[in-house]
Amino acid sequence: MPRTAADGSAPSWDELWEIAAAQMGYFTVAQADVAGFSRPLLQYHLKSGKLERAGRGVFRLTRFPPGDHEDLMPLWLWADSKGAFSHETALLLHDLSDALPGTRHMTVPFSWAVRRLRVPKGLVLNYADLRDEDVEWKGAIKVTTPLRTVVDCLLDAVEPNLVTQAINQGVRRGAFTRALVRHELKARRE
Repeated sequence: MPRTAADGSAPSWDELWEIAAAQMGYFTVAQADVAGFSRPLLQYHLKSGKLERAGRGVFRLTRFPPGDHEDLMPLWLWADSKGAFSHETALLLHDLSDALPGTRHMTVPFSWAVRRLRVPKGLVLNYADLRDEDVEWKGAIKVTTPLRTVVDCLLDAVEPNLVTQAINQGVRRGAFTRALVRHELKARRE
């Protein structure tokens, strides 16, 4: 039963906890390696019940308290923290419309379009190079802004009633104006 890192040093539970705490209790194999946890050591703790597998190369500390929308974190970590949740998933996160997506949508950089990826089940990838002003954080979840979200939904023909609801609610909350939506839509179509 391994109790040391690959280099013989003692792993740091404090460091692993700190990494995982910022990510709703989740971490990647690479992040665990930084904290001194080798793959055999991860397997040992997986079998002992201290960890659970959350996806390809992603684990969760079993004693970490559950959080809202934590099912999204393993998907974001799978995308190497490069993506942002978008489209119907972003509508749900922003509480714009009655969207209850059956699949999760994430926008990743254009450069990923040529990569041969094993996309996790239930995740739909969209490709765009998002600007800093196109994204924000909802707790530990990276998501497109309300404005970017409704424009993405308009361009990608998301169910019209949901988009209308989202625009009405966004305007009512002061997240954007109808004029700004029209301006961004026109700019993205050019």
